[in-house]
Amino acid sequence: MTKERWTAVDRYLTETLIPPDAALDAALRASVAAGLPPINVSPTQGKLLMLLSQLQGAKNILEIGTLGGYSTIWLARGLSPGGRLITLEADPKHADVARANIARAGLTDTVELILGRAIDSLAHLAARSRGPFDLIFIDADKASLPDYFNWSLKLSRPGSVIVIDNVIRDGAVIDAASTNPDVQGVRRMNQVIAAEKRVTATAIQTVGSKGYDGFAIARVNAEK
Repeated sequence: MTKERWTAVDRYLTETLIPPDAALDAALRASVAAGLPPINVSPTQGKLLMLLSQLQGAKNILEIGTLGGYSTIWLARGLSPGGRLITLEADPKHADVARANIARAGLTDTVELILGRAIDSLAHLAARSRGPFDLIFIDADKASLPDYFNWSLKLSRPGSVIVIDNVIRDGAVIDAASTNPDVQGVRRMNQVIAAEKRVTATAIQTVGSKGYDGFAIARVNAEK
């Protein structure tokens, strides 16, 4: 099996299960035109995020890592009526592209984009009691994943769901001797999750147009 085969299957699934969408398609085109890295979630992954939001009955969503706002749009479309989404982005250029894409999707009144380092923004949200969030999606720099996860816990409630993207790294996650900070960030996060009694978690490997990777998902346990 090759990436070409995985991509062809992704294309088939997208064409079969995900109708063309003007706002989402425009968001992808705008991101490419602006030179943003092509690391956004795939359409099938985006729709999964929307379904998770709907299944969770989410009224408050936190996204760590906006990029061009493609995943933001999918998540926001899964909100319950009157729901709100906060998304955090460190790069001003990415934030500008995302704001335009979010506005084009008609979600300006639903989505709040906060510009700045995610660690600083998370501390600010906690200090202002902006949580708890029903669903948290982490898709930012992997070296900081342990910190992002710990802050996500602080901003959660029993029953909250935390999803972390890109946790397999083409299989490099099994290499304990890796000098790649992204790989080591994922490994440290996995150790944090494994030792954390407040969550129940798993991780899934995936293949597709984005290559070989995967995601982790954790649910905050009910208090006993």
